Amino acid sequence: MKKVLILMLIIVSTAGVSAQGIDFGVKAGVNFSSITDASGLDNRTGFVAGIFVGGKIGDKLGIQADLLYSQQGAEFKLGDFDLDYVNVPIVAKYFLTDNFNFHLGPQFGVLVNDKAQTVVGETINDIATNNFDISAVLGIGYDLPMGIRLDGRYSFGLSDVAKSGSGKNNVITLAVGYSFF
Repeated sequence: MKKVLILMLIIVSTAGVSAQGIDFGVKAGVNFSSITDASGLDNRTGFVAGIFVGGKIGDKLGIQADLLYSQQGAEFKLGDFDLDYVNVPIVAKYFLTDNFNFHLGPQFGVLVNDKAQTVVGETINDIATNNFDISAVLGIGYDLPMGIRLDGRYSFGLSDVAKSGSGKNNVITLAVGYSFF
């Protein structure tokens, strides 16, 4: 996994340098997450924060990779289903105008913290979760003057969250970023 991340960052950096410059910055926002195919669960609101690097390849096409700490999961009355990931989305960006873009790509996540358990009476049952998550990302973005970046994304899980279940992560993310270059 580490080798794939390093390779993707090198590709993104090389593409940006040889094209129209690197776009590097920080971003933070809010997640609205849920787990599919699970009854009795409500949405969880959490935060997301991290860095991004990317660049344009021509006038209409770009690529961007993020390294994000992301609070995901769901809420329910009989316990917790809090999942915190380090996510690496790698998206291709299509620019409709100089500022407005659509983006699409895969996201790779590593579970760094889970509080997934049910509580019935005084009995606590831990829910076994998978350490990795693979999702697809679809989003829109708008680049404002002075390096401000706005984006909204929907990521839908392709892998199961629990080892013994069929639920997948679904996350809507609204974020604001600042590009240093």
